[in-house]
Amino acid sequence: MTVLEFNDIRRAYRRGENVLDGVSFGVGAGEVVGLLGRNGAGKTTLIRIAMGMIEPQDGEVRVFGMDPARDPLEIKRRIGYVSEEQTLPGFMSIGDLIRLHRGLFPDWDDMMAEGLCDRYDLDWDKKVKTLSKGQARQVALLCAVSHKPELLILDEPAGGLDPAARRDFLETSIQLLNETGSTILFSSHHMSDVERMAGRVVMLHNGKVLLDDPLDELQENMAVAILPHAEGRAAELQGMPECLGVRDRIEGLHTVLRLDPARARTAVEDSLGVRDGRYDRLGLEEMFIEIAEGQS
Repeated sequence: MTVLEFNDIRRAYRRGENVLDGVSFGVGAGEVVGLLGRNGAGKTTLIRIAMGMIEPQDGEVRVFGMDPARDPLEIKRRIGYVSEEQTLPGFMSIGDLIRLHRGLFPDWDDMMAEGLCDRYDLDWDKKVKTLSKGQARQVALLCAVSHKPELLILDEPAGGLDPAARRDFLETSIQLLNETGSTILFSSHHMSDVERMAGRVVMLHNGKVLLDDPLDELQENMAVAILPHAEGRAAELQGMPECLGVRDRIEGLHTVLRLDPARARTAVEDSLGVRDGRYDRLGLEEMFIEIAEGQS
């Protein structure tokens, strides 16, 4: 079953400058999808469209088969959401927020909420405005997951947190998935977070989906070829069907190929006749940098 579906989504904030330019992909029940892209690639805009905060100018989004603009209450009862820019009402106490969310969500789990309060050592009487950034994010996550949402959407949820707090935040999200089978869509600049959580990666670039693959396939079937500079070689590489990007660096042309290193060597040698290249497997962070820079 498809929980979240984007069909040819287009959105611009300035005429003629699409932030999203025909984005299409779906997220199935129980999937954990990492949404990648450079700043300005459209990740947050896409997530806000899924949440019904803004509408696409073209295309359609479906959440549980429904339109977020037409069925906002029904959808929001089944979703948990945390973002880096999320602001909680400072005048309320943690206990006030928990009681508010308990009233909004029929499936609210008091034991989960109390367990998270204990885990994070949160004082119910403490005002939100007195919390540190990390504590405020912990409260936001508690409110997002304690009704055991079918879909959890996280937009850079651990941005700005120290490594220990970020790890704990993610472990809570992973625990939720393991216990309830929730579907998760999350964006992050931390590739280690994506590698720990995601089963699939969707990468946005220039408003379009550049990659949409299972994480294990990316890790197995992606290589960078470093080849000597030569006249016209970059264009020849870009013409290869397996090529995802070419960067001109001091030490040579960095070319990302959707092949494992051995097959990448064979493909380049057969296509270009170049026999003095170097071929390495790519980690997710290196892959992201090479592809994003090579597509510029």
